[in-house]
Amino acid sequence: MKSLILIALLFSASVLQAGLDDDPDVVMLGEAERMPLMVVEPTVVYATKKGGRRLGVYPMQTKLTLLGMTERAYKVKGKAKHSKVTGWVSPKHLAAQEPQFVESLKQHYQREMEIRELVAKKEVAIGMTLDEVRRSIGDPTKKESRLTKEGSSGTWEYIKSEERKHYTTYRDAFSGQVFRRFSHITQEVTEKLTLEFDQDVVTTITTLEDQGAGNVRIVVPPVIFAW
Repeated sequence: MKSLILIALLFSASVLQAGLDDDPDVVMLGEAERMPLMVVEPTVVYATKKGGRRLGVYPMQTKLTLLGMTERAYKVKGKAKHSKVTGWVSPKHLAAQEPQFVESLKQHYQREMEIRELVAKKEVAIGMTLDEVRRSIGDPTKKESRLTKEGSSGTWEYIKSEERKHYTTYRDAFSGQVFRRFSHITQEVTEKLTLEFDQDVVTTITTLEDQGAGNVRIVVPPVIFAW
């Protein structure tokens, strides 16, 4: 049976930092997500995503490991004609057990770019994983989880409250003057965000004030590759 590897749009903070490859246009893969590829046509290995210095040539039938990608180039490692080389190649010279691997990786890349935009703005969207949500807005105030034979589901709540002081007025019996007197303090919720999830993917977003469905953003769920 073919194994399924979930290429999540959410890497851990350490993997994300290392995975940027010092380039915001590059999506790097963690150890568990790296895909095996095969060279179907001799291809030149370049030093950068845009080409530049040639590092060598991968012969036909060379087995490569996919390390990362942009929309138009893949970063791989494998044995060239004379030595092991890590560099950039064109995806059109590669093949994988997944017939639609180029299209699948393109979708994954586009999703990762969208997730990075959400994280930068500290926003959430339907279709994000819980790890991605945590990267964007941190840990929830309250968690509720349910485990069944189908998997896990539940809710995360983000609650913001503020302290408010309350006062009463009274009239002095002797002078007739009206005074303002402190009464008590309450903690009142000012913002509340509730995320419902299924299999660690956000399915519903509820806010304290209904601002209309048009304000809820949706992203493509994580891409699944099989080989």
